[in-house]
Amino acid sequence: MIARRPKSAQALAMRARIVLGCEEGMSNSEVARKLHITGATVGKWRERFREFGLDGLLDEPRVGAPRKITDEQIEEVITKTLEAMPANSTHWSTRLMAQEAGLTQNAIVRIWRAFGLQPHRVESFKFSKDPQFVEKVRDIVGLYLNPPDRAIVLCVDEKSQVQALNRTQPILPLAPGVPARQSHDYERHGVTSLFAAMDVASGVTISTCYRRHRHQEFLRFLDQIEANLPGGFEVHLVMDNYGTHKVAKVRSWLARHPRYHVHFTPTSSGCEDLA
Repeated sequence: MIARRPKSAQALAMRARIVLGCEEGMSNSEVARKLHITGATVGKWRERFREFGLDGLLDEPRVGAPRKITDEQIEEVITKTLEAMPANSTHWSTRLMAQEAGLTQNAIVRIWRAFGLQPHRVESFKFSKDPQFVEKVRDIVGLYLNPPDRAIVLCVDEKSQVQALNRTQPILPLAPGVPARQSHDYERHGVTSLFAAMDVASGVTISTCYRRHRHQEFLRFLDQIEANLPGGFEVHLVMDNYGTHKVAKVRSWLARHPRYHVHFTPTSSGCEDLA
């Protein structure tokens, strides 16, 4: 059965055919000629079957060097990686852990890789406490994925305190075999605030910079948006909960422009970045 079963390993099936051939009364040389193998191979597996039965046809465990790292050492490395921090460092490195555990750096790499540990990587998260979180997310994601007909969806945000820097020397352009080059030092020209509104459908951005970041600048930016958008379309503004977006003068501007509809993101969510 082992010799005929399709899923049998080829080596095991060959050994079973050797045993079957000998069982039929064939000599070692006859079995060797029939199966196109050497007589020594037939003799080896015939003797193994005689001594151990079917278990003798299986491969013997390979002899290798004994493992030098114990389970206790592996557990110590994993525990320290998960529960402790190195002195005077932000995270474990393979070198620091190797020194701490008394193992080689390559051993630490293998242990971390086997257990999926990456101490150098950190991801951040924040839970929103907005009681209308689900409703707001569905509203905004729905605008992104399926905007209303004859409507423009704009992602509006500001980046304040942008440093206005200029290199002390002109940038040297790219040339064959030579990368673009720039001086290492720069001049400071204060800070600026970037106001931007991106059309979700086309990716076109309306943007400008102002010296300050107040509701006065935001009103001027709304006027710029209105001047750049075609008439006859509803406008949906996706904005965060920054204070300048909710002052009385901004609400009055929106009341005077009824085609504008504001969608505030959940607090501490940044859903306007989903675009």
